[in-house]
Amino acid sequence: MSQKVAVELKDLKKKYDENFVVDGINLEIAKGECFGLLGPNGAGKSTTMKMMYCSALVTSGELYVLGLNVKKNFREIKTRIGVIPQEDGLDPDFSVIENLLVYARYHEISNRDAVGKAQSLLRIMRLEEYADRSVDTLSGGMKRRLAIARGLMNSPEVLFLDEPTTGLDPQARLWIWDFIKHLKTENATVVLTTHYMEEAERLCDRVAIMDHGRILALGTPADLILEHIGIEVVEFDTNPVDLNYYLGRLREGGYNYQVIQDTVMILVAPHQEGRKAIEIIASDKILIRKPTLNDVFLKLAGHQLRDE
Repeated sequence: MSQKVAVELKDLKKKYDENFVVDGINLEIAKGECFGLLGPNGAGKSTTMKMMYCSALVTSGELYVLGLNVKKNFREIKTRIGVIPQEDGLDPDFSVIENLLVYARYHEISNRDAVGKAQSLLRIMRLEEYADRSVDTLSGGMKRRLAIARGLMNSPEVLFLDEPTTGLDPQARLWIWDFIKHLKTENATVVLTTHYMEEAERLCDRVAIMDHGRILALGTPADLILEHIGIEVVEFDTNPVDLNYYLGRLREGGYNYQVIQDTVMILVAPHQEGRKAIEIIASDKILIRKPTLNDVFLKLAGHQLRDE
């Protein structure tokens, strides 16, 4: 394993009962990289991350974190990483700062160092004035910031964030985005899962889109958008009567497209012109816009609702 690689997966598999929820993943995450695991519910992304931070056992294949084999060196790995799971897991019986100090004991950090580190992190997270308050008095965004502070108490070399901004208001989400960007300036390695494609597009150097336990696409957000969508998206609404007519015309013109309910999205490739596609459309609602990572996600993983 190269010294420049923070996490390496080799034919990684995870089986529950008779089903492979992770089915032969090969992946390298570089040190200093912000890497995103994306996918619909049940895609296997959270399970993959849990194996990375030694919370789930590997069924087969190899997994290395900071050059250490998770099967043999999980105790040492846990001392060198930080984990912020979906559920904050904060202890309501302790105050804000006590939640950090208790966590520090698990990592055998001296009380003096722990107090200094906790106070510093509370300042960074803008929670200093709440240090002695009960966790129950905090808002959802403040609890999330406290959970991130807890995950940083041991100065981790790799930080794992599982759905870091789910359920937060826009202001709290933007604050956490800015903080993750700050971590990147310090060359921290960040691995995150998210359902927010805008979040992944803004924060991640590279992403892997997963489904059914396998990687469907891997690359930078910009490269994936260009490869799978193109340079432009033309959206228009139609009705079931006219839909087949328009799709036939689009196929004749060599255009790729997606259909979601009554909306058709024309995917304009670099050698094509979106305005020429408009000439064959008769619709009161036509929108020309830049493609996004969300378009890639919908194309590769589909748009049907999933409960698990």
